[in-house]
Amino acid sequence: FAGYISQVLKNYTDHACDGEYVSLRCPHRTTISIQSSFYGRIVPSHQLCPSRYPHSYATLIKEDVACSVGTSLQKMLDECQDRRSCQFLVNSRLFGMDPCPGTGKYLLVWYKCRPNEYKSKVACEDDKLRLSCKKSMVIAIYSAIFGRTQGGSLECPYQNLGMPMIECQSATALQLMIKRCHGKRSCSIYASTYEFGDPCYPGIQKHLNVIYTC
Repeated sequence: FAGYISQVLKNYTDHACDGEYVSLRCPHRTTISIQSSFYGRIVPSHQLCPSRYPHSYATLIKEDVACSVGTSLQKMLDECQDRRSCQFLVNSRLFGMDPCPGTGKYLLVWYKCRPNEYKSKVACEDDKLRLSCKKSMVIAIYSAIFGRTQGGSLECPYQNLGMPMIECQSATALQLMIKRCHGKRSCSIYASTYEFGDPCYPGIQKHLNVIYTC
């Protein structure tokens, strides 16, 4: 399920110049999942992180705008992955050898906040799927698939009637589940073509698989 989760969660970005602190933070019951990271400089300093050197000195040194290190992603994973929050001072020593001495650099990081625990529920075609949370908690939908996946579903055995094993999925299942259930204490929906349309060949048995947390 981790693949589905990372596709649908909101992306966060943060940046810090050399000499500043970068601080990543995720809401309660979620942890940081680093997606990508960059340390170096690829835009001029008047656009991002102005030079900290005196102007006269800055003009003597030609700024390098094609400068990056290959260790920034691993460093971010080491410092922040799977934590609720992390903070550290950005400077070139953190990332190994300085690729462009004399050029002020910055860190850019892209991350998501992944829930610590999530649940998966399946309903076979034409059955009702019901989701509910305890009092004072609400449903957060992360993924929804209606159709037939390549591996099928253990809960809904596939009766082979000479149909080819083709993967077919509704393009609107996630939006529909969010509209029907996201932010509510409980909800129910039929795993039917009436609700989701039919993304498959006629006669192919489908199922609804929803991943959510409270």
